[in-house]
Amino acid sequence: MTPLIECTDVTKKFGDFTALSRLNLTVPQGVVYGYLGPNGAGKSTTIRMLMGLSRPTSGRVRVLGQDPTDPGVRGRIGYLPGELRLDDRLTIGQTLASWGRLRGLTDTAHRDDLVQRFGVDPSRKVRGLSTGNRRKVGLVGAFMARPELLILDEPTNGLDPLMQQVFLTAVEEARDNGQSVLLSSHILSEVERVADQVAVLQGGRLAASGPTKELRRRAAQRFHIAFAEGEEVPLTGLAALDGASAVERRSPDGQEVSLAWAGSPDALLAFLAGRRITTLTAPEPDLEEAFLEYYQNDAPVGRGAAAEEPAGPVRQGVSGGS
Repeated sequence: MTPLIECTDVTKKFGDFTALSRLNLTVPQGVVYGYLGPNGAGKSTTIRMLMGLSRPTSGRVRVLGQDPTDPGVRGRIGYLPGELRLDDRLTIGQTLASWGRLRGLTDTAHRDDLVQRFGVDPSRKVRGLSTGNRRKVGLVGAFMARPELLILDEPTNGLDPLMQQVFLTAVEEARDNGQSVLLSSHILSEVERVADQVAVLQGGRLAASGPTKELRRRAAQRFHIAFAEGEEVPLTGLAALDGASAVERRSPDGQEVSLAWAGSPDALLAFLAGRRITTLTAPEPDLEEAFLEYYQNDAPVGRGAAAEEPAGPVRQGVSGGS
């Protein structure tokens, strides 16, 4: 099957600064794809190119098998920009109806269900809406036509925890319906819950990509060790082991220690043999640990955060999001 998104050797420069350098990214059909990185990593720059709002300096971008600037591509995408501009003169209902006309929406049942679930009031004026409420309107607009592809830039910005859960459920339902989702976010817990695959941007370069479970496995394993009362805690010896890092005490009495370990734990277990230990646990690494590991030796391209494209607010209706 043709991938829904293909970026091949994509570079984007702004003057002397490189926001993206030789990016290769493939998003297959029927998945939720997490696109991770801190502010300035190049996420929004990538998304603007996917939406045809910006052109790469070099390389090729394909969305739904076509150039993103081709007529008809945006109408097949549900898009939520990082900064959403709404017409303050309209009500929420008028806004959604306008977006629906642009998309040729005839079945409004799904839209009405989303309105109820996200708790938006169609009669309320857009003027004066909070960031979170504007975000909810944008999310209804992105999801309501059941597009083939959803491109969501920091979708939960301003949402309370309850609405974040509503959003994540909507993403899971979209995937189950055969839709694909590109989810750009710096909130790792929400990406970890729903993403089948993940890409990590580091200073405009792709640091890692692959199935979410695989990226978690690549992270250094953490061990929590509790030494028996009166047992000497060999903090210096642990720190000197080849493979150990981030060795620190975890309890007021100093008898509990945590450390990160890379590679086979055989050397660690041999070092601990003969010592009185009450507990030894090794929690499964989470996505945050993997993410932080990729950023330990960050070498940004260009100016890092300053090299990110100044996206500016985007009207959802104009950009094909509803």
